[in-house]
Amino acid sequence: MKANKHIERDGPATTKIFDNRSLKVDYRTLEPILKKGMIVLDVGCGTGSISKDIANIVGDSGKVIGIDNTEKFIQSGKVAYGNTQNLYLIYSDLFDFETNEKFDLITSARTLQWLSNPKAALLKMKSLLKPNGRISILDYNHDKLEWNPEPPISMKEFYKTFLKWRSDAGMNNNIADDLPELMIEIGMVDIEKINSNEHYDKHRSDFNSKVGIWSKVAGSTQMVEEGYLENDLRLKAIEEYNEWLESKAISMTMKLNEVRGKMPGTNNIV
Repeated sequence: MKANKHIERDGPATTKIFDNRSLKVDYRTLEPILKKGMIVLDVGCGTGSISKDIANIVGDSGKVIGIDNTEKFIQSGKVAYGNTQNLYLIYSDLFDFETNEKFDLITSARTLQWLSNPKAALLKMKSLLKPNGRISILDYNHDKLEWNPEPPISMKEFYKTFLKWRSDAGMNNNIADDLPELMIEIGMVDIEKINSNEHYDKHRSDFNSKVGIWSKVAGSTQMVEEGYLENDLRLKAIEEYNEWLESKAISMTMKLNEVRGKMPGTNNIV
């Protein structure tokens, strides 16, 4: 699942972000289509925190395989969720993943946003589906992020640079809105686009951690090392954004869609 350049995503802060995610909060639109006995593949599962919740719903007659191409996440997940008997976490890139298993459902949350080849990833997922199996992708439109009120200029400059850095690497900042067309292109049917926006306001107990995500993103020096950003601006963005978060922030909305498509049945495979 590689983009055009290596993306740093294996630090302790990232591991904590993944561990704090849950199906109920962070992939809430998926639960209605989960059924006992399903065989599920979770692509880009991180530490497996959402995979574990899926496994609990599909039950002992079902199974969930979570794959991620960052070994530290898989190792952490095996320790944290090792008691979930029907959950199997595997260190593997999607394109290197080989199995004789065919899946009822393949999920991928916030992963295709990092790829320069999302269509190829979807084709690989399709090849692993049973007839009438589904793909469910949950991802962002980063161009439509909303802060209330506007954050400091330093963070807006950082974010603008972040989007350019992603775009230059071949990553699609609008992947959430482009997914339905990609699903059509690979021959999926019964395509659904479901609004899954993440809206955080002051009354939420996780407000600071969720809205503070951009301080954590700015904590990486990768864009500085690659010549996109001065380090002084990066540090200023973190400091001023944290002050804004404590004193002025009211809400943040990250635009997010779940897009589903179904594999044609045995009589009408595309």
